[in-house]
Amino acid sequence: MKRDQKDAIIKDLATKMVLLVGPRQAGKTWLARDIAKDFPNSVYLNYDQPLDQKIIHGQTWLESTDLLILDELHKMKDWKNYLKGVYDTKPESMRLLITGSARLDIYDQLGDSLAGRYFRHRLLPFSLAELNQVSERPDIDRLLSRGGFPEPYLAEDLVEADRWRLQYINSLLSTDVFEVDKIHNIKAMQLVFNLLRSRVGSPVSYQSLAEDVAVSPTTIKKYIQVLEALFVVFVVTPYSKNIARSLLKEPKIYFFDTGLVQGDEGAKLENMVAVSLLKHVYGKVDYKAEEYALHYLRTKDGHEVDFALVCQDKVESIIEVKLSDRTLSKTLIYFHERYNYPAIQLVKSLRNEYQQQGASLLKAEKFLSELRI
Repeated sequence: MKRDQKDAIIKDLATKMVLLVGPRQAGKTWLARDIAKDFPNSVYLNYDQPLDQKIIHGQTWLESTDLLILDELHKMKDWKNYLKGVYDTKPESMRLLITGSARLDIYDQLGDSLAGRYFRHRLLPFSLAELNQVSERPDIDRLLSRGGFPEPYLAEDLVEADRWRLQYINSLLSTDVFEVDKIHNIKAMQLVFNLLRSRVGSPVSYQSLAEDVAVSPTTIKKYIQVLEALFVVFVVTPYSKNIARSLLKEPKIYFFDTGLVQGDEGAKLENMVAVSLLKHVYGKVDYKAEEYALHYLRTKDGHEVDFALVCQDKVESIIEVKLSDRTLSKTLIYFHERYNYPAIQLVKSLRNEYQQQGASLLKAEKFLSELRI
């Protein structure tokens, strides 16, 4: 199945190298190979393969190569300077596509030697909008039960999807976390991972987690940062014009794989909406260079709304997520009336869409399927 970002990546390859990043098994290698079909003399090299390593170190690919794909290159020592050298000396006709884990992504913030030489593309699991864009029938129930990673979503039955997820968790906690940082207490890390799965949608207290796991809040924060670096979870902070203050408040933590959420259907729905909105935000940033961010709203006296789409530090819309409640959220109305924020309540089971007290009650599947950059 074609990925929605393919054409945009091919377009960017014409002017700069492309760093394609995202969760493991989200389809980066498949997409890279699919893009390679558009180039008659493409070369794919994976740094995990010893023979490919020799070619990479020796730079012994043919001069006629028109697309060079380097996978898992971040495992190579001093890979950034290596890429800088390859890019600066390559033939003008050669395109350069780099794929790998989230570790590629974090260097975007460091002003490193690759600055000005690449475009970043973040490949996330399927969303209803992407499925709709590539003419696949959006299926909200399938996404809720299987998550949006290609293999479980496209599996013939739920058992195969569950088998994939078990393998994914085992690989994540036994191998992947050690590639990001030294984890000395793997059992504590596993416990944090499992506790987060059951706390999706609620503000997370590092102090509370630390007490449950019997480690320090600093260690909890480190574990969550490792999971972030691997694109396993993402953090949504409360909106505040003072960003420093916002970061000090309790975040909410969601999983890129909705299938990992342990909880009722409401928690899974909120997680799926969070991934969809984040994918929308990433698109705004990566393809339109617009200053978008995803937050939630919360006041000291307990008023809270699930999500706020923020553009240039101004709230563009606030969004509350419900399974079937047609009654408008009181907190949604509170923020709408007090701050004049455009308000949306997404409902999974809703017969008719309508407006009430200035807020829009919309069908979740329809809204998310039509979400565009």
